[in-house]
Amino acid sequence: MERDVSSCNTYNYGDAHYWDARYVQDALDLNWYQRYSSLRPFVRSFVPTCSRVLMVGCGNSLMSEDMVKDGYEDIMNVDISSVAIEMMQTKYSSVPQLKYMQMDVRDMSYFEDDFFDTVIDKGTLDSLMCGNDAPLSATRMLGEVSRLIKPGGTYFLITYGDPRVRMPHLTRPAYNWKISLYIIPRPGFQKPESCISSEKSCMEAVPLTSEGMLPHDYVLEDPDSHFIYICKKMDEEEAQLPSYPLMSDVL
Repeated sequence: MERDVSSCNTYNYGDAHYWDARYVQDALDLNWYQRYSSLRPFVRSFVPTCSRVLMVGCGNSLMSEDMVKDGYEDIMNVDISSVAIEMMQTKYSSVPQLKYMQMDVRDMSYFEDDFFDTVIDKGTLDSLMCGNDAPLSATRMLGEVSRLIKPGGTYFLITYGDPRVRMPHLTRPAYNWKISLYIIPRPGFQKPESCISSEKSCMEAVPLTSEGMLPHDYVLEDPDSHFIYICKKMDEEEAQLPSYPLMSDVL
């Protein structure tokens, strides 16, 4: 089966050695996709400030710092790179709201079941989808995320993957997730002057078809938009989710 290679290159983004080398060579903050200022309306809408938050694949991003400045009280940050974690532990040693641990998101057995209110993922699933054994890695990570989220809690996924390549992975019945989709233009995107103004708001959930896909007539204002999947974990008795088959061209 093939990987989701729509935004991949030849690097193995699922490998710790790649990230260790990258953080050694480039210590600048890597804020993938969107900065907190753009994501804040979504975060504040779906993540109470008192939540126990897990930031997976934190790297050296400023997002957790910005969330603390915005009132968030408890953020555990994990990353596969020991270089990034040591860097961030030193940087934030005097900030009690931020904790950092070296950890592979495919095995977070250090934490008990139902330990977090929210898991935030800004590009980490995408990285695994560009690595070796991508479908297995994605399944292992998402299984761990589901295990760690309390019923009623949220998996907050920011990704380049549209519903065709992400919903088959997110809708496995075992996860018990009720999923809402939001779409946000990439930073700096400007509508062409010839483009007719749209009444759509980024804060409006996008209606999906019964198969979990975008409507056939839905037009992305920005072809390189980012997709935000809000996956709320339901109790087993209320979970009546459809499951979409994993096709070879979305793996």
